Amino acid sequence: MADIFDVVADPTRRDLLHLLLEVYVSPQSGSGELSVGEIVERLSLTQPTVSKHLKVLRDHGLVNVREEGQHRYYSLDASPLEDLEDWVVPFLSADFDPSPADAERSGVSAAFAAWSGTEVGQKVGRAVADRSHRARSAIEDARDQLNRGIHRITGR
Repeated sequence: MADIFDVVADPTRRDLLHLLLEVYVSPQSGSGELSVGEIVERLSLTQPTVSKHLKVLRDHGLVNVREEGQHRYYSLDASPLEDLEDWVVPFLSADFDPSPADAERSGVSAAFAAWSGTEVGQKVGRAVADRSHRARSAIEDARDQLNRGIHRITGR
């Protein structure tokens, strides 16, 4: 069975996860769910392709599915990504071990350290992740629009 790294290595599955993340963090989405048809429409993929990749994500616990008649509604469950986080964080923080003086200069306080693992810290972390995701998405959308505009102008 593939591990979480193999699952997220596929670009189509990453696109599915990004879409479900957008819905999950969107204040307009009450349920955080999308139907297979909505996913097909938003990603411009075929229904069999979407269903195949959703099955892999479901088998690895990255999405939840709710059945309503013949319809399936999918939502994100990011908890299996903790394995990825546990693996990546040491690489990202290898050079980050601030001394108390460095922490004070950089604005990192003992108070922040004290509550960073609490519910407040989790809420702040989620808000930061949401804003970061929105910013990345906006940049990616702008880049895509620019590339389409260049393509239309140049024909390449």
